[in-house]
Amino acid sequence: MMNKYGIGFFTTAVLAVLILTFAYQFSFQKAREHAQEEAEVKRETQTVPADANKKEGYYLIEEGGFLVVYASDRKTVYEYTDIAYDDLPEKVRNEIRYGKYIRSQADLYGFLENYSS
Repeated sequence: MMNKYGIGFFTTAVLAVLILTFAYQFSFQKAREHAQEEAEVKRETQTVPADANKKEGYYLIEEGGFLVVYASDRKTVYEYTDIAYDDLPEKVRNEIRYGKYIRSQADLYGFLENYSS
């Protein structure tokens, strides 16, 4: 009789752990999707100030797993990209880790074109 209750208790415990695991995974995925949607909305609504183009020079910096282009002041976001940081070659990742400087808009768009998919 004791063995029957032990098996029932063990089965119940395993089911409870499985249910908690699936619930956690579901909530994690929902939170991740929500964060990605917020980042996409932020990218779409971001505007470039008119004086950001006066000084040539841009910095590529990794944020949230993607490349972000900053104006020469390193504070003004010039453009959000869909280029994943992890997809870049290691040498380029090392350059971007501390902010890769690009001199002109032509060089910037050449770089972005080379690494966009």
